[in-house]
Amino acid sequence: MQGADNSADVALDGDGLRIAIVRARFNDTLTRQLEAACLAELAALGVAAKHIKQISVPGALEIPVVLKALAESEEYEALIALGCVIRGETYHFELVANESGAGVARVALDHQLPIANAILTVENEAQAWARVDDKGRDAARVAVEMANLMEDLL
Repeated sequence: MQGADNSADVALDGDGLRIAIVRARFNDTLTRQLEAACLAELAALGVAAKHIKQISVPGALEIPVVLKALAESEEYEALIALGCVIRGETYHFELVANESGAGVARVALDHQLPIANAILTVENEAQAWARVDDKGRDAARVAVEMANLMEDLL
């Protein structure tokens, strides 16, 4: 079936992986929950707490520069970007959503390093709350799967 979720077909093993999380503090209550769900899933996948670095930044636009510094350190097998951008009344939403996403992708491609992008871009707070737990878990799963895949490829 096209578009089906095949994640159940992939064995995820986080043992020995070093992962860094960069979380935006803007919409802090939401991003803390996003981070909590991510950390719980990383633990469930076998990533040791001592191998997880957590950094917070003011907002989503600041995430890529910290991801770049982490990527350049060559200390991590994967990175995770966590944030929440809620649409307002101005063009600022599009700017933050587009530029943060482009920055995350650029760092991943430039450094051939998996980055799970869980910067939520939503219309309202209710949509954000409906997604934080699933997206936090998804980010952890993507980071572990891609770290293992890149290890196999390189």
